[in-house]
Amino acid sequence: MQGKSQGILQAEFHSQPGLNFSIETIRSFFPALHRLPAFTFFDNAAGAQIPQIVFDAIHRHLLECNVQRGGRYAKSQEVDATIARARQSVADFLNARDPSEIAFGMNATSFIRLISLAIGQTLGERNEIIVTDMDHEANVATWLALEKEGAKLVWWKMGEDGNLHVEDLKPLFSSKTRLVACAVAANSLGSVVDVAGAAKIAHEVGAEVFLDCVHYGPHGQMDVQAFDCDYLVCSGYKIFGPHMGFLWGRRELLRKLPTFREEFIPDEPPGKIEAGTFIYENVAGMDAAISYLESLGKRPQAAGDGANKDSKRANLARAMQSIRAYEESLSLEMLQVLNNCGATIYGLARNNQVHDRVPTLCFNLPNVAPAKVTETLASNGIGIRDGHMYAPRLMKRLGVRLDSGVVRASLVHYNTIDEIHSFGNALLDLTKHG
Repeated sequence: MQGKSQGILQAEFHSQPGLNFSIETIRSFFPALHRLPAFTFFDNAAGAQIPQIVFDAIHRHLLECNVQRGGRYAKSQEVDATIARARQSVADFLNARDPSEIAFGMNATSFIRLISLAIGQTLGERNEIIVTDMDHEANVATWLALEKEGAKLVWWKMGEDGNLHVEDLKPLFSSKTRLVACAVAANSLGSVVDVAGAAKIAHEVGAEVFLDCVHYGPHGQMDVQAFDCDYLVCSGYKIFGPHMGFLWGRRELLRKLPTFREEFIPDEPPGKIEAGTFIYENVAGMDAAISYLESLGKRPQAAGDGANKDSKRANLARAMQSIRAYEESLSLEMLQVLNNCGATIYGLARNNQVHDRVPTLCFNLPNVAPAKVTETLASNGIGIRDGHMYAPRLMKRLGVRLDSGVVRASLVHYNTIDEIHSFGNALLDLTKHG
């Protein structure tokens, strides 16, 4: 499939007046969705597909300026410019105050560890860290590792409904609380957490907030100012970009953190966070992924130059709001087909709760092993996942065996109602015939 330019993408997205979301147009930008044999991507929580403009950006970087930054020649200077553009794009995406608050690297996990190591060196009397039993293990084990540095871990436990609640968090704070670490959305259950409410209470007692936004990234509007957090990590390959990660932190906090750096690197963000060479072509791809999302939010009357042209941040916010609204319809349909199959749905399972979740659903079928479910659907050209979802404490809370776990189907905005129906039919056949 030939890729479309961003200008054509913009024109086609708005080619049907009155529709906020044209799923046919969206799917046309993702080459992987049109490869034969046909395949349904319902494992997006493990990594999403990328639009053509991301392929093009990576290819262009490798072809035209596959050199090290910091040189005096044009190709090297273009690498510097690419990184600067991408840093500004991610800052716009997150509503950061300053692009220097953005650092690029390998993935979210490595950034969680980097920050945890730095905080471990500066605990002092404030040595209590609040973690949750709903999070991905990467945002738990990294903080547990600080116990040998004198940290005391306090557990914010998930409610029986499958979400974290601020009223359960408040009693956990003390004068010794240093930080709360939690996800914005659970990579397993899809529950969306009231992180702004958590931050309000944390800051009242002088604590900081560290957010894992990896799973929420492709589903809704990220806004570090609205979240009122202190640190946030995300992985580009979950939000339609290549394999890379990025960190945001309040500049004044990043300046104070002790981090590894060569002596010739200034003790200032982002350089003090970005030890060594990262993958420049993937940073170029991340910039393109954000451009793709921005294009979805542009209004036709504001697409050209002129006084009515919206900011990049405004376009991104509009795009993510549209994605969030469309994905609620996917969640509703998924809940219906899973209920029709007699599935046990873990977490927020009522129709009136879809606003508090993303279309990531963990379930089990009666008397069918999770591995058999995923193998059967794979034979039907549908990719889903089984296992513990890197959340062993959550599996214990759910009462499921760690060695078998659950089945997870995770959708994004390029998935369709028709795909959900095919998924449901395959599950029904499995429940009938075993």
